[in-house]
Amino acid sequence: MGQLDGKVAIVTGSGRGIGREVALRLARDGAAVVVNDLDEAPAKETIALIEQIGGRAVACNGDVTAKDFGERIVGVATKQLGGLHVIVNNVIQKMSDEQWYAIMDVHVTAPFRILRAFAPYLREQFEAESKRGERIVRKVVQISSTSGVRGNAGQVNYSSAKAAVTGMTRTLAKEWGRYAVTVNCVAFGYIQTRLTKPLAEGEAGTIEVAGRQVKVGVQGARIAGMNQMIPLGRGGLPAEAAGAIYLFCSPDSDFVSGQTLVVTGGA
Repeated sequence: MGQLDGKVAIVTGSGRGIGREVALRLARDGAAVVVNDLDEAPAKETIALIEQIGGRAVACNGDVTAKDFGERIVGVATKQLGGLHVIVNNVIQKMSDEQWYAIMDVHVTAPFRILRAFAPYLREQFEAESKRGERIVRKVVQISSTSGVRGNAGQVNYSSAKAAVTGMTRTLAKEWGRYAVTVNCVAFGYIQTRLTKPLAEGEAGTIEVAGRQVKVGVQGARIAGMNQMIPLGRGGLPAEAAGAIYLFCSPDSDFVSGQTLVVTGGA
């Protein structure tokens, strides 16, 4: 018996990296998972991995910034998997230098729309459960960054967006506590993903996202400098990042809400 048996979770950005590890961790503990990615292939890979461990998962792919995406992914969870108990708003940690509103759309507007779509279902379920004398704790986990908690020179748009996520977290924790919902946030420092892979001197790394090339990677000398500033001596692994998120998804955190956990290896 897993701690999340019978629960349904949404994990955005779960085709790769941290999001995939979160989806697998939730599935190992019994949750059925709605997997999301911009592209179909990585989402299928995550679903196959979940099914290999005996879990259940379905896909809701596409751009999280689409205006109807929140309603669509909540509908997939409630109609195809029969409920919704955990939402992990995981979006890409770093982006190329795009316009202010593009950053805000991905990191603030998209999570807001998913949570707005969740609200009517949440209230309806809470009322029905209360009449039956049941108390089911639901979970929302937002993903921020140390850039949003401490600021980061050269990233005023990204830092502002991630700071907004922590504000959204604290406010929703106060508003949704009456519905037995905990709302928390995890702010990551350096995590080793394809977006922060080491680059050789002069190398320019790119990945394809939704048909366009996005710059990724960090120069090796800079990574060495970051590692020296981390007491544990290295950047975190995606599975370790998923463990921090899982803490807020599990019953062990049923009385923890409105908090931002900074995950930096002690930096």
